[in-house]
Amino acid sequence: MWQKWKRLKTGEKVLFGSVALLILVTIQNYVVLEWIRMSSDKPMYPVRTHYDFAGEGFRGSELFRTNNCTSCHKAVGNGTNMGLELDGIGSRHDLVYILAFLHDPESTYGSRTVDHGPAPKEASYVAKLPEADLHAIGVFLSQLTSDRGAPTAPAPPTGKSGFIDAMLDMWAPDSWRLVFSDVRAGDAAKAGAANGKRTEDTKPGSGNGH
Repeated sequence: MWQKWKRLKTGEKVLFGSVALLILVTIQNYVVLEWIRMSSDKPMYPVRTHYDFAGEGFRGSELFRTNNCTSCHKAVGNGTNMGLELDGIGSRHDLVYILAFLHDPESTYGSRTVDHGPAPKEASYVAKLPEADLHAIGVFLSQLTSDRGAPTAPAPPTGKSGFIDAMLDMWAPDSWRLVFSDVRAGDAAKAGAANGKRTEDTKPGSGNGH
């Protein structure tokens, strides 16, 4: 091995040495992060998706697993990424839409679907499940929600974001500003109105002051 290393050119030694160093640093960082994760009582990253389901939603979660939905989809952190990841879907669609999709995927989606839909599609059996089971699965999916600003949520985080503003200034056409409004501006207006109401309520003579 040493003889082979000596026969390498200087550039080749630098290249192989750099790759070996990079691999060692990657392994070291992975080991350190895993040690921190396993020894800490708190999650390393903020949890932005929520799985707070009970009652019919809990039954739906069991049906979701027993009907092999996890063979294509990931939900509650379990399953595969062959199909759409469903964590946070309750923040993008309501129960009415989800149930409509489970019953008639292509009509609800408005286009051809890959696996859901009429036979011989792989997930065509879903629409044929008992009505009570479909409703329970729909409730379960509708309860998989995300915080605003999470990757699986439809709306951006509240407040100003330098990154978002820079991307809009760089890439968004001017015509968009005439068609679309910034939802964060509405957030600011609501916050201002709420603060104004609190100030008004605490003025002498308002009936709520001390």
